[in-house]
Amino acid sequence: MTATAYIACMGDIVNLRRARKAKARAETELGAQANRVAHGRTKVEKALTKAEKEAADRKLDGHKRNDDSDT
Repeated sequence: MTATAYIACMGDIVNLRRARKAKARAETELGAQANRVAHGRTKVEKALTKAEKEAADRKLDGHKRNDDSDT
């Protein structure tokens, strides 16, 4: 195998510290995206979500069975 053929078969040199930091930055960005979705809502959107949840809870409580029978 000639020297040029050997060099052509080699992969790129990777700085592991840079690769590790890039991976950490990517993971941090994914977490930040999730937080933006969860916390980046307007006051109206938050109020609407809260009202929908409370309505669903009231509906569920209204359909509960009363097992307090005296028999």
